[in-house]
Amino acid sequence: MKILLTGFDAFGGEPVNPAEEAVKMVSDNINGAQVVKITIPTVRTKSVQAIEQAIEKHKPDIVISVGQAGGRFDITCERVAINIDDFRIEDNEGNQPIDQIIQKDGQPAYFSRLPIKAMVKHMNENKIPASVSNTAGTFVCNHVMYGILYMVDKKYPNIKGGFIHIPYMTSQVIDKKGTPFMSLEEIVKGLELAIEACTLYNKDIKAIGGEIC
Repeated sequence: MKILLTGFDAFGGEPVNPAEEAVKMVSDNINGAQVVKITIPTVRTKSVQAIEQAIEKHKPDIVISVGQAGGRFDITCERVAINIDDFRIEDNEGNQPIDQIIQKDGQPAYFSRLPIKAMVKHMNENKIPASVSNTAGTFVCNHVMYGILYMVDKKYPNIKGGFIHIPYMTSQVIDKKGTPFMSLEEIVKGLELAIEACTLYNKDIKAIGGEIC
């Protein structure tokens, strides 16, 4: 098995992105699966283009993109991506689409086929806070998740794809009092456990992971 793991570069005025830093530190081999790691730009179209180039080059079985979600307490496995770009801030090249469809011939939404509840369970059982998320936002993270699943739908039906959001890492919250964070080492451990779950579970488990609101 081969897994393509991507992390965004820094954006929004932050000097670093924990997604990029953590992805670099993830093991190259997890439970027999080869992990190919790349950094992608926090740019609307170029991010997905970089992923497609890596898919063509490496022929992965699974694609997982990782992004920063400052303000979240735990590692969150995303369930769904929606067909809309509505950027609250500019991306790294100044793009700020408002209420724009990502793909005119795409579905209104795509659901991840990764075993997200098994991934969450595996992280929690190993003392890493994790949960299922039902929104990837409307910024570049959602754009990338939608882009991956759109490519799976239209071009790469044998690939499974999805997205994981991670909190700020410790050094980012020195001037953000009261903001949740996680150590980089714990983020890396969580990502490795999530990947390991993908090697252990071909189908997801039935487990409570929903939200009331």
